[in-house]
Amino acid sequence: MDDLLRLLPSRAKEKQVENGKFFKSLKKRPPKDLDYTMQELHEAEFERTDCLKCANCCKTTGPLFTSADIERVAKHFRMKPQQFIETYLRVDEDNDFVLQQLPCAFLGTDNYCSIYDVRPKACREFPHTDRKKFEQITDLTLKNVAICPAAYNIVEKMKKRLQY
Repeated sequence: MDDLLRLLPSRAKEKQVENGKFFKSLKKRPPKDLDYTMQELHEAEFERTDCLKCANCCKTTGPLFTSADIERVAKHFRMKPQQFIETYLRVDEDNDFVLQQLPCAFLGTDNYCSIYDVRPKACREFPHTDRKKFEQITDLTLKNVAICPAAYNIVEKMKKRLQY
């Protein structure tokens, strides 16, 4: 897994132009069954992928925390939301709440999440490859293929499936 994660950013960069063109064509004319295809590819990939062996998303990127996320996680810690914000979060250049530091403070050395049951929506949905109206989040997917081996594999299989 270490070799795969080390090579993933360069593999994603090699495919960036190709993926960009592919996603642009998806936006212009998405296949009628795109969401079904993405769901199928997503489920098949995650039957083979063990996120606990990777956790690269938790090590290299941080989720956006919505107000609901902040309330839920703060309650889990028996903290006031403002105290949770001051302890763990910062405001980024887009005015969103994000983690103060990486890797995620809630990631254990065993790659388990200490707040898994109350984790942010962005974490629950990552890498977003099974989201409805997939063609609307292609910019996000372009970023995620450099972070998540499963997302990379799903996109490569999607291109083959759609004969790109």
